[in-house]
Amino acid sequence: MQSRSAPQRDELRILLVQIREEAATRQEELDSFARFSGLQPSQFSILNLFDTPSFSPQLVNDFDAVYVGGSSEASVMEPQRYPFIDAAQALLRYCIEIKKPVFASCFGHQLAAQALGVEIVRDEQDFEMGTLPILLHPAAADDPLYRDTSDGFMAVAVHRERALGVPAGCTALAYTDSCNHAFKVDGAPFWTTQFHPEVDRQVLVDRLTLFRSKYTDGDGHLQQVLDSAVETPESNDLLRKFVDRVLLVD
Repeated sequence: MQSRSAPQRDELRILLVQIREEAATRQEELDSFARFSGLQPSQFSILNLFDTPSFSPQLVNDFDAVYVGGSSEASVMEPQRYPFIDAAQALLRYCIEIKKPVFASCFGHQLAAQALGVEIVRDEQDFEMGTLPILLHPAAADDPLYRDTSDGFMAVAVHRERALGVPAGCTALAYTDSCNHAFKVDGAPFWTTQFHPEVDRQVLVDRLTLFRSKYTDGDGHLQQVLDSAVETPESNDLLRKFVDRVLLVD
């Protein structure tokens, strides 16, 4: 039996799992994932968990990969309030089982970590916000996405919640002093990042301005964060590497 050859770039079909209520952010997130992946928005199908809270994990079978985005409107710590949490975690565990390629950022990172047994906690103060230097663990040197990424690369991170460690059966790849920022599931093409590789400086400015009441202590605090923000090319390039080095490889 012949193995299926790798698809061409323009043949890829991606399922984007969104956890967004605000219409403009839904579109911006799709456009950003597509742009930094080197794909067209038309190659993505959307599963927005607010619109479709119940679904079968098997729906991923029709796609080449699954992306999971962030959320400013939901929390993995409140499954009773957000009933789609259990279904989304079942989907991620199914992806691991069938080795479906996955890239999950921010909320997606927390969703995956919790699905694999790690506790999530909330920081009411002194949480990460803005562009931060992300440090690499030694294992990153052998990882297909991180092997040529600089230690201390800059990335966008805006989150009140974080995972307390890395799940069993996974390899830690990146971190800050206060947070595990990336892991890969061993034996599966499944990567997560607490930081946002789909967000650059301009998108950070737009999102923080929109959600200022959730993350900042007034306009002065917001402006301080925005003034210190820098571009994040190595972080953004991880999505292209995921496509080139994982999805387009035989």
